[in-house]
Amino acid sequence: MKKGITTEEIIEAHRTSGRFFQVDDVETFALDYGKGPAVLCLHGVPTSSFLYRKVLRGLQERGFRGVSFDYPGLGLSERPEDFDYSFSGLASFCIKAVEVLELDKFHLVVHDIGGPVGFALAAQLQPRIESITILNTWINVDTFTKPLPMQPFEKPFLGEAELALLTHATWYLGFSTLAVSDMSGISKEEAYAYVDLLKREDGGKAFLKIMRSFDYSPAFKRRCYQAVKGAPYPIQALWGAEDPGLTFERYGQEIQRVAGLRDIQKLPAKHLLQEDQWAPIADAVAQLASQPGFR
Repeated sequence: MKKGITTEEIIEAHRTSGRFFQVDDVETFALDYGKGPAVLCLHGVPTSSFLYRKVLRGLQERGFRGVSFDYPGLGLSERPEDFDYSFSGLASFCIKAVEVLELDKFHLVVHDIGGPVGFALAAQLQPRIESITILNTWINVDTFTKPLPMQPFEKPFLGEAELALLTHATWYLGFSTLAVSDMSGISKEEAYAYVDLLKREDGGKAFLKIMRSFDYSPAFKRRCYQAVKGAPYPIQALWGAEDPGLTFERYGQEIQRVAGLRDIQKLPAKHLLQEDQWAPIADAVAQLASQPGFR
């Protein structure tokens, strides 16, 4: 990122590098880079496709079509008041977006709430999934506990107060200490973009609806398991080993057991590993996708 560029200019460059499309009358923003085998990257909270901007360019350079779209209520997508912001609702939306984007066959990358949402998508679209790459997320939804910094958002009044206190300065403090290990290639203005993309015209109200609609049911857990247990496609996991919230010891090993993975590649990163470990992520996705039978 060029020095001296403002947060507003960063967001505008992000906007112009992507495109908008309609999903059930919801104006949806997507980054869609390159040509070749498709890789769909699903984000979490409180982020958007902006988190994957480097990964997608890395995939493009490696001969793939890298795609990531903003869920309703986040990033540059529309924020309808009457939308179903539950994991099942977001998964249904993503399935429809896949159709509009004409992703007949695709590799899937999931992170944060994009894990449960993406697992639900994969369970329904299993014949179209070529591979899954799992980044810091969870699958045992019935026993999941939100990391401490995210817990206030699920409470009425407390969540609104916490959101009001989320400014450029407070976000940057958490971003640089809890979310990203290597800040050397990220300007403050780039980090600030996350706050502005989160709040936009509704002040983050849709984000609060998502935070208050997590699915903890055994039925949804079974749906997630369908995506990874005995799946007909290869699965791998990469983990930001320094993530203080979704730790490898609890959540990484949980994924490893459920998916039956021999090992998980640990990266020197925290929760937002796409920021400083985008190249190893793109490499791992490309290597898995380049196995015989895919290309």
